[in-house]
Amino acid sequence: MKKTDIKSLYLSELEQKLGDMGEKRFRAGQVYQWLHQKQVKDFGEMSNLSLSLREKLADHFTLTVLVLADVKISRIDGTRKYLFRLMDGNVIESVWMQYHHGSSVCISSQVGCRMGCRFCASTLDGLERNLTAAEMLEQIYRIQELTGERVSHIVIMGSGEPFDNYEEVIRFLRLVSDAQGLHISLRNITVSTCGVVPGILRFAKEGLPVTLALSLHAPNDRVRQTLMPVAKSYSLSEVLNACREYFEKTGRRITFEYSLVKGVNDNPAEARMLAGLLKDMHGHVNLIPVNPVKERNYVRSDRRAIQEFKEILEKSGIAVTIRREMGRDIQGACGQLRRSYLTGESEDHEKEGG
Repeated sequence: MKKTDIKSLYLSELEQKLGDMGEKRFRAGQVYQWLHQKQVKDFGEMSNLSLSLREKLADHFTLTVLVLADVKISRIDGTRKYLFRLMDGNVIESVWMQYHHGSSVCISSQVGCRMGCRFCASTLDGLERNLTAAEMLEQIYRIQELTGERVSHIVIMGSGEPFDNYEEVIRFLRLVSDAQGLHISLRNITVSTCGVVPGILRFAKEGLPVTLALSLHAPNDRVRQTLMPVAKSYSLSEVLNACREYFEKTGRRITFEYSLVKGVNDNPAEARMLAGLLKDMHGHVNLIPVNPVKERNYVRSDRRAIQEFKEILEKSGIAVTIRREMGRDIQGACGQLRRSYLTGESEDHEKEGG
């Protein structure tokens, strides 16, 4: 008998499953609370359930639990980059960041990625598989356990393209925001896409007040196609039209992510072009000094070029910020820690956990 992943079930689905097993429906609420509020790692810890029910749960369900494989702690700002081992032996990255407004976690939605963005280490070995909703939840749960801090904000901006794992990402969003679970406000969650147009349009119809972040990274199709293979499938006009529809349906402003790469997309003419492109869009630009990836030859723009780029956008009436760098000393680029772990390379940083 194939077991069901219990942590990925909605409460209504769990009620149905337990009812089919001859259990009273209220038991599902108790189990759900153990899973998503108390975040237990074993059915045996569900102490207000009978031994026979706990044994029945173990017979019918799997309980997904991630194991800490490695952690890097920034000496600069305390940012922690975690490497978690999945139950099949794969490893994924998550990042915990402390801000004045609370703690934020950046989670992965896939093991690896097939999108091929040139400045990202996650995609170097391609896509291994999608993550389940439970594996996404577990990144939050284990980080809360390890830090002792409640997570208040989530960004799905780690390894993977969320809309390439659409169903499980939607399931994760509904579970993590459920009042019977962790109950994180959807308004405190950001989903980042490289511009998968059908995914954006579908997401706009879900009725979820989530912030959408678009990995833009270029002001025209020619430059964007050199950085992001997905741009060969969806033109900038198609992507921006999808973003307009997202705003119209949700009322949520778009965040436009723009990684500045020296000599590639950071000159004043490109800043002016970007300003023209976004002048009627409801959103803001987040300028990102690109994190170096040793397998790529991209170099971050110098500070003066970044400031000039920002000023040109501001003078054109575009809301713009320069992303605060977090954890630069601990392999900050997405996918770097996982790749160094898989290739047997490591840096000496403070460790925690087991």
